[in-house]
Amino acid sequence: MSDEPTMPLSLDKALTSFDALWSPRIVTRVNDYDVRVAKVEGEHVWHVHEDTDEFFLVLEGELRISLRETAGERTVLLPKGAVFTVPRGTEHKPYAPSRAAILMFEPAGTSTVGDRHDEIPDHVDATTGHALGS
Repeated sequence: MSDEPTMPLSLDKALTSFDALWSPRIVTRVNDYDVRVAKVEGEHVWHVHEDTDEFFLVLEGELRISLRETAGERTVLLPKGAVFTVPRGTEHKPYAPSRAAILMFEPAGTSTVGDRHDEIPDHVDATTGHALGS
């Protein structure tokens, strides 16, 4: 992506260009990081990113992220406009009670299901992100 000319991108237009849930699209790169958008609804999968944090910004709707930490299990509630970073090595499972849109920021090549995960249900795309328009 870094060889392409820099042009403004509407996140609204990016989100209307695909319908798949839990299947992020890469909207740009910042250094060695992907900026991805995704439409989400229902449960993702419990997973861990051993070597990287995972940043979430809720663009539309509401996202909940369950976390398994040394102090126990908890869930954070992220309304539209909220941001949250899941620390590396923390087992987590995103969940959206109804259709939502999110933006994620993570190193290029990071799998959506992490380094360790539960069984991947059919509605979750195990990917490192798709090019916008695919």
